[in-house]
Amino acid sequence: MSRQGLGWTGLSWTGLGRTSLNGAGLDGASLGGAFSLLLATAATLGLGGCSLDTANRENGTEVSGSAEWPVSFAIGQDATPAEIAALDIDFGPDGAGAPPGSGSVAEGKAVYDAKCAACHGPTGQEGPNDRLVGREPGDAFLFGETRSVRRTVGNYWPYATTIFDYVNRAMPLSSPGSLAADEVYAVAAYILFLNEIIPEDAVMNAETLPAVIMPSRDRFVLDNRVGGPEIR
Repeated sequence: MSRQGLGWTGLSWTGLGRTSLNGAGLDGASLGGAFSLLLATAATLGLGGCSLDTANRENGTEVSGSAEWPVSFAIGQDATPAEIAALDIDFGPDGAGAPPGSGSVAEGKAVYDAKCAACHGPTGQEGPNDRLVGREPGDAFLFGETRSVRRTVGNYWPYATTIFDYVNRAMPLSSPGSLAADEVYAVAAYILFLNEIIPEDAVMNAETLPAVIMPSRDRFVLDNRVGGPEIR
């Protein structure tokens, strides 16, 4: 132990039947006095408002001196409705939470070329980051059988709305959340078109995007477990 200004740096055992306190020798008879000094000093300092547990000599029980936790640490503040609304941007598979707006495949290509191609490649297949485009022959779902198959929007994602939800909150990597709703709808349309899921003249919006049937939708099941030993 060490406390500035007390004139001692702690107790140490010499191995020769003596104890050293700040360089001064203490024999066995005075060792108890040294510990008493340390305990009394620590109790006096309070160590930030907390005292040591002390023994109740009358009944032999331990009395704790620990302070109770405060009701509040007064850190931060309650979120306002506007702050909560700014983060409440999830777009569910059923269309819940979809913002107004729309975007075409042609408009999406312009957004993709400017904001996405550098990371995902000109056609969504080249990388260097995640591959977005690709379908398996017959829309086979080989992920449990072949480790080499790469997951893409076209061969794995069960819901088209996930494109909007993810791009809206996390893309582009250099400035996530910076795209307007129309731009996100448009880039979702372009990615779906590249995966041959929607036609070139399609327009995505709050109604049409949830209505898109993805090739792998039926490969997933709704997790409706409510707890307990049930296994699906």
